[in-house]
Amino acid sequence: MTLLIAICPSMLTKEETAMPQEQAPRLSHVGLYVSDVPRMIDFYTKVLGFVVSDGAPDGRITFLSRNPSDHHQVVLVRGRTTDTETPMVQQVSFNVGNLAAVQRAYRKVSEADCQGIRPVSHGNAWSVYFQDPEGNQIEMFCDTPWYVPQPCGFKINLDKNEDEVYRATEAYCREQPGFKPMEEWRAEISKTIAAQLQA
Repeated sequence: MTLLIAICPSMLTKEETAMPQEQAPRLSHVGLYVSDVPRMIDFYTKVLGFVVSDGAPDGRITFLSRNPSDHHQVVLVRGRTTDTETPMVQQVSFNVGNLAAVQRAYRKVSEADCQGIRPVSHGNAWSVYFQDPEGNQIEMFCDTPWYVPQPCGFKINLDKNEDEVYRATEAYCREQPGFKPMEEWRAEISKTIAAQLQA
């Protein structure tokens, strides 16, 4: 999983803040070649809660979003020529903000009988993975307050209440070598990024 880190000016020295900083890239959207556009639109709107934000009248391209600040987050483009056994992407990941939202996503995809449903914690995130109708792996996740060295992945039970999932995850993470609060890790990586930008 990729973490997008913003440099907080308070974490930099006076000399570092005086230097112009490049804007950190932010993943904006993902485009997928698809074979059955109506079926994919149906899935992304009815199961994942996106809305069609735009599209060509002939259906060759459709834009979808769940964030009014983003014209589109997912683009469906007609023209896939591979079978569904060959996924078009490794994964598409959406940060849904909090554990309760991850649990809601888990229930929603379970009710929709999605394939490949995997509730997982990476230590630094709670996630549910599943496949869309054309076999692309989707992840709905949120951050935890902890860092553990990656890769890390262990099963979690999203049917339990939020507090139980939280406590079980924290207990597991605290046993891992390299465990630290996420804020501590972010302070360290911020210094590394600042040094890289000055190089």
